[in-house]
Amino acid sequence: MREQMATKHIPGAQIAVVQHGHIILLEAFGIANLEHRVAVTEDTVFPINSATKSFTGVAAMQLVEAGKLDLDAPISRYLEDLPATWQNIRVRQLLAHTSGLPDIIGRTGLIGDGTEEGAWTTVKALPIESAPGTRFEYNQTNYALLARIIDTLSGMSFAEYFSAHQFKPAGMMHVHFGDGFDIVPDAATPYSFYGSGHGGAATKELGRWRDDLPHFTRTGAGLNASAREIARWVIALQTGKLLAKPESLKRLWTADTLNNGDRNEWAMGWPIVRAAPHPIVGGIGGGRAAFFIYPEDDLAIIVLTNLVGSDPQQFIDKIAAFYVPAIAAAPAYD
Repeated sequence: MREQMATKHIPGAQIAVVQHGHIILLEAFGIANLEHRVAVTEDTVFPINSATKSFTGVAAMQLVEAGKLDLDAPISRYLEDLPATWQNIRVRQLLAHTSGLPDIIGRTGLIGDGTEEGAWTTVKALPIESAPGTRFEYNQTNYALLARIIDTLSGMSFAEYFSAHQFKPAGMMHVHFGDGFDIVPDAATPYSFYGSGHGGAATKELGRWRDDLPHFTRTGAGLNASAREIARWVIALQTGKLLAKPESLKRLWTADTLNNGDRNEWAMGWPIVRAAPHPIVGGIGGGRAAFFIYPEDDLAIIVLTNLVGSDPQQFIDKIAAFYVPAIAAAPAYD
């Protein structure tokens, strides 16, 4: 970790290692806020950005277990006011990014006039980009729709549902939804070498990074958590505290299938990082946070940083090989 931090100029980071259902390593490194020289501690929380989608996948499977959600049902069963071309998209196709929908987020933020209403009006007027189930195409519209489905079926906001059904059972006491405009207690400040704000050309000067994540999109990218809390969540997930049925966890982590029978790149909210050998499912977010679960090796590695572009997913396999040496011979994550 110190080598990677020095090479990549990462200000602050955390690591947690879970093996055989226990946290066997928990470390904090460096600086959470450079301006005020605030050190990273085990309680510091980091934005995990798109790794939030893994939590949304768990929420969906919980609703399946409760008999409220059918992954193969068209989303029109649960949502009204959808364009005709959206009606028959399956719930699992939202989770697996195979819906073919246009993206509600553009290069500079929400499309349209910048409001939630305007963004929905604009995206609904766009043509679909591919027939549902024909190809993988990552976008945020999928998870904004999942937020609406969770709200509708649970009878509460998705933030309340996550808290009641994931955070509290897992013992996650300091996790928060929020972006760069919110006050998030104990949060590390994000930095980047791509200019301030939303990025630009790479520079040699470190600058602040600000995430702009409207509330209704935060099932796709919006959680702030510590490595310890994510480790607790992983343990809760694998020990039946979050999903009661073993087949639910298997479905959560099984790659979805395209219409032509090909294996998709994603499962239910989880990217399939490596199919074999030593399979990996995980969460990857914002070029700064990642957690890999190795189901066949009973191992999980969580690495959180406050540098956009640090890409910890590129070196987690090297850490995993200290615990399962055979992983060193597996194909590297690209």
